[in-house]
Amino acid sequence: MPESKGVLSGKRGLVMGVANDRSIAWGIAKACAEAGAELAFAYQGVAFRKRLEPLAESVGSDFMLDVDVTDDASLDAAFAALKEQWGRLDFVIHAIAYADKSELTGRILDTSRENFKNSLDISAYSLIEVTRRAHPMMVENGGTVLTLSYIGSTRVTPNYNVMGVAKAALEAAVRYLANDLGPDGIRVNTISPGPMKTLAMSAIGGARTTYRHADTNAPMRSNATLEAVGGTAVYLCSDAGACTTGEIIHVDGGFHVLGMPQLDNL
Repeated sequence: MPESKGVLSGKRGLVMGVANDRSIAWGIAKACAEAGAELAFAYQGVAFRKRLEPLAESVGSDFMLDVDVTDDASLDAAFAALKEQWGRLDFVIHAIAYADKSELTGRILDTSRENFKNSLDISAYSLIEVTRRAHPMMVENGGTVLTLSYIGSTRVTPNYNVMGVAKAALEAAVRYLANDLGPDGIRVNTISPGPMKTLAMSAIGGARTTYRHADTNAPMRSNATLEAVGGTAVYLCSDAGACTTGEIIHVDGGFHVLGMPQLDNL
């Protein structure tokens, strides 16, 4: 990539959670790269590496790390590699979530203990583990930790079930981490997009109906785009976001402000 003079020029960031070119994480990565950032990518397993390689190459990166966020040794090795190659880290994009697809339909009443624990571990607790390891690489110059949530964290959304609970825990973790790390100049924030046509959304029962409902009722009469989410991430990771922390920033066409559908759709 040619040298950029963008607002993230000179900054280095780790992007976790790119599944394909329609991933929210990819929209963020692409926007950050266009703003001048140097990127590393975390993936899990050979299949995701094959999908990620051409995307990473397109933004000038060959720095990819195989990471299992449920395994301490795997996380330790990844951050040791980051420290050895870069020394410092300016931002982390945590776009990681998981729940058993079979339990993303019907009622939360039927959530299994195993899926609950696994979902909370991967979708919420992993943010704490990642941030703990990123902290020493940010403490000298400050930095940003950014994760992704969804309105199902605070409002009942059909079939979102245990992911709603996990996202509520994630948002609470963001607030506590923001308070912990603020004295070190490290900001911790969340972007909450509306429904988007991603691999993760496709796992949720009734996803197409949810997407159409938000698209036709949001004040902007539109769901979020990857470009809009990416632009918000660039702001949060840039120096312009220096005084923004502990926030949940909705990028959902305004859907989160509604109390009921638009009159024509009632």
